[in-house]
Amino acid sequence: MADKEGRVTRNSINDDSEGSNTSPQLSVEQLLSSLSGDRFRDWYHERQYRQNIENGTPFFNGPASVPDSERHSPSRLLKCHRKVVYQQCNAPEETSDPDGIFWFGTRFEEDIAFPFLERAITNADTYVQNSVWVDFRVETKGVELQIKGETDPLIVDADATPILPTEIKTKSSVEHTSEPNRSHRAQLHAYMAGLSEKFGVDLTDGVVMYGSRKTMDVKIFHVEFDEEFWEDVVLEWAADHTHYRLTEELPPAEPENDWECKFCSFRERCGKGDSNHKDLGTDGFLPNFADYPREKVVRYLESNPDALLTPVLAEKYPDVADEYGVCTFQCPGCASSFEWDSIDGQDRVGRSRPVCPVCAEDDSLRELQISPHEQRRSSNEEKGVTGEGS
Repeated sequence: MADKEGRVTRNSINDDSEGSNTSPQLSVEQLLSSLSGDRFRDWYHERQYRQNIENGTPFFNGPASVPDSERHSPSRLLKCHRKVVYQQCNAPEETSDPDGIFWFGTRFEEDIAFPFLERAITNADTYVQNSVWVDFRVETKGVELQIKGETDPLIVDADATPILPTEIKTKSSVEHTSEPNRSHRAQLHAYMAGLSEKFGVDLTDGVVMYGSRKTMDVKIFHVEFDEEFWEDVVLEWAADHTHYRLTEELPPAEPENDWECKFCSFRERCGKGDSNHKDLGTDGFLPNFADYPREKVVRYLESNPDALLTPVLAEKYPDVADEYGVCTFQCPGCASSFEWDSIDGQDRVGRSRPVCPVCAEDDSLRELQISPHEQRRSSNEEKGVTGEGS
C-alpha cells in the first residue's frame, strides 16, 4: 500500500506476519505504471502540504483569507491594482503556480544568498538573521494603512538590531538589469520603515540582490530610503488601493510593464486574453472557460463553500463536480433553467454558448447563459469586487 507521499511501505503486505515485514519486489511493469506526471504532481503537492505542517505554517495549506481593505503586503506594493484585488479576494486563478521558480527562489535565498552574506560579508561583530516580521500603521490621504509582511535576510548587530535589510529576487537573466524594479524598491522601503519603527532606529539603506536562474550571476543594488518616493508613490498607491477595496470598485488594469499581462493568472477575466470576457469582478468561474487547472478549481471551491462549478469544468473534472455541485444553464429569453448534463456535451465544451432547446422549438435561437452570481447556491450573497464585463 502506498502512503500519502506515493511511497510503497515496506510492511504493507503481511503486516501480521512475524517472519517477514517486507513486500515483494515490484516488477518493471508496476514501476513503469507508477511513473507518471500525475503521480509526481500528487506527490509534490502532498510534500508541500507536509512541509507546511512541519514548518509551523499549516495555514498555507488552506484557502487564503481576504485581508482587510487597509492592509497591504510589501510584496504587492506598486503591482497592478486589478491583479492585486483579484489575488486578495481569491478570484479563481487561470494558471498553475510556477512552483519551479518559487522553489529556485527559496533555495537561492537560503542556500546561496544567506551563506554569502554570513560568510563573505559580515565579520565578528555583525550577523545575518533569516527574517523579521514588520507590522506597522501609517496615515496618508486621510486613511490609516496597515503594512504587514516578512523581510528577507538582514544584517544585524550583536543585539539583533537591523543594520542593513536585503530584498532577494531571482530572474531568468541579470545581464540587462541596470537598476532595481520599482516594486522591489517599494518593498524594501516598507521593510526599512517597518524595521525602523519596530527597533527604534533610523534605517536609510538597503540592498536588492538579483540572482540569475540560468548562470547564477548576481547583481546587487544599493537603495537609499527616499522619503518622496515613499510618501508620494508607495503610500499613495496603497491609499488608492484601499479606496478600490472599500468602494468595491474594479481597479484599472495598469501593470508596471505591459509584459506582465502575458504571465498574469487572471488575464482572461481581466480582458487581456483570447476569450470574450473582460473587466469581470472577483466572483465565480468564467462561463465557458475550461482551462482552469484542477488545483485552482478546488482551491477556489474550498475558499467559497457556496460556489458551484460551471458546466464546462464539470465536464473536465467530473469527480470535482460530484463533490461540489454544478450550476444550471439559464435562458434569458424564456427564463428556463437546465441542468448542466441535460445539454449535449458537444455544446457544453464548445467555444460558443449552447442554445436553449425550448426557444429552438419556436425557431428562436437564444444562447444559454451562466453569470457569476448564478454560480452560488445562495445567489443573493456576493463577495469581493464587482465588474462590468460579461
